[in-house]
Order: sequence, then structure tokens, then C-alpha cells
Amino acid sequence: MASGLLALLDDVAAIAKVAAASVDDVIGQATKAGAKAAGAVIDDAAVTPKYVHGFAPARELPIVWKIAKGSIFNKVVILLPAALLLSAFAPWAIAPLLMLGGFYLCFEGAEKIWHWLNPPADHATPVADKIVDAAHLEEQKVKGAIKTDFILSAEIMTIALAALETDQIWFEAAALLIVGLAITALVYGSVALIVKADDIGLHMAEAGRTGLGRALGRGIVRGMPGFLKALMVVGTGAMLWVGGAIVTHALAGMGWHGPEGVVHAIAHAFAALGGFAEWLAGAVLHGALGLALGTALMPLVARVLAPVLRAAGLGGAKGH
Repeated sequence: MASGLLALLDDVAAIAKVAAASVDDVIGQATKAGAKAAGAVIDDAAVTPKYVHGFAPARELPIVWKIAKGSIFNKVVILLPAALLLSAFAPWAIAPLLMLGGFYLCFEGAEKIWHWLNPPADHATPVADKIVDAAHLEEQKVKGAIKTDFILSAEIMTIALAALETDQIWFEAAALLIVGLAITALVYGSVALIVKADDIGLHMAEAGRTGLGRALGRGIVRGMPGFLKALMVVGTGAMLWVGGAIVTHALAGMGWHGPEGVVHAIAHAFAALGGFAEWLAGAVLHGALGLALGTALMPLVARVLAPVLRAAGLGGAKGH
């Protein structure tokens, strides 16, 4: 009886070890897959704060929470099942969809740079257009943010799916769930801190118990505009770098290894200077490729795709 119990305990322990290894593997691959989506994640964090601009401080966190809930719905209820169906029945479509996501990131990055270099004219808004019910305006902003999040979440989930090294559907589901929830928490937790940072800094500056605390609060208030600009610059660079890398990787997955091979060969020439120099060379090359692709796509999007989206009622979804 004792030996049978010990054998049972051994079996349970073995199963527990396998389960723990599987969980570690899922988490490890989810982390790796989430890292591949860095460009879209930074873009999401950089874009979202503008949706709460102009609202009363008391409404900022509730608006961020509404958008976060919409983001979870996008990723878990819509995109995760779609990704699993894609993996099960049309795995051949992952590389083309990945390439489309890469093109999108390249276009977004190039468009941002274009707008920085050629800022649009500031047309005065008629007074009648400014008088809008606050609750209705909040609802519009939240819907627009969730629509934008859907596009970015689709990129993130596709990139994550392509990075997973498994054909087990439960493994893919668990990893994508972890990626979706973790990225949502990271993005919207960061957004909440960003939109409340000036209020926190102001409170510290006015009510801080020490001179150092009050000085730190004043520094936060003064530094936030520059921080937001820096975040946009970093987000744009990340979009171009990741977008270019995704395109070359997707092309290699479809059988054309030339672009990826050229980038790796040039970057490897810097290996003598250290691993960081090699990585930086590759990132710069991919970023330059992303900028070139995005610039080439801008006329196509403006003259063909944008009119089609407006006709379908989807125009202005991005709203950068």
C-alpha cells in the first residue's frame, strides 16, 4: 500500500514537473514573442495619451480604464481566436499578414516624420464646433482609441503568433493570452502613469515634505512635455526599425532571403566593435529600409487606401 502511494506520488511529481516546464516554456516563448512586437507596443503607449488630452483630471484614469477594457476585448475575444484559426487552417497566410503589419509600421513611422517636417496648417475651429457635450466627446474619444488599439493589437498578435515555435494549439492560446494581457497591462499602466505624472509632480511640488521632494515635483512638471516628445521620437524609431525587420524576416519566410542576408552581412562587419555595435548597425539598416518603404507607401495610402477606408466608414481610425 505504501509502495503504491509512493508510486502515485512519484507520478504526480513527474506530472507537476512536466506542467511546470510547460508553463515556463509558455511564459518564455510569450516573453520572446512580446519582445518582437516592441515597435507596435511603444507606438501604442506613445499614441494613447492624446485621447485623454483636454479632459478634467478626474476623468483621465476612467478613460484610460475604458480603453484598456476595450483593448482586452480586442485581443482576447476577437484577435486571439482569429489567430488560432489562422494558425490551424491557414498557416501560409501568417507571413503575408506579418509583412502587411511590417508595411503598416513603416508607413506610420514615415508619416510621422513627414508631419514633423511638414506640419499641417493650424485652422481655427468655429466656436459652434467646440461646444460638444463632455460625455459624448468622451464616448467618441474612447471609441476612436479602441479602434486604433484594434489595429495595433492585430499587429502585436500577428507578430507574436509568428514568433511562437510550436504547433500545439493550447500552447499558442496560452502564450498569446499571456502576450495580450501582459502588453495591455504594460501599455495602459504606462499610459496611466504618463497622463497623471504632471498631477503627481504638481502635488509633490506643492505638498512635498522635503525640499528635495518639492524640487523633484517641479522637475516632473517641467520635464513631462520633453518626455512626451522623446517618447514619440523613440516610438517612431522603433516602428521603422521593427517594421523593416519584420518585412525582411517575412520575405525570408516566403523564400526570398536576399534582403535579410544583406542586412545581416553588413551588420556582421561591425561585429569586431562588439555585439552592441553589430546590433545597432542592423537596427539602423532596418530603420532606413523601413523609412524608405514607408515613404514609398505614403502616396499609395493617400490616393488609394484612404478613400476606400473612408467609403467603408473606417477613415481616421489611426488618428495620429
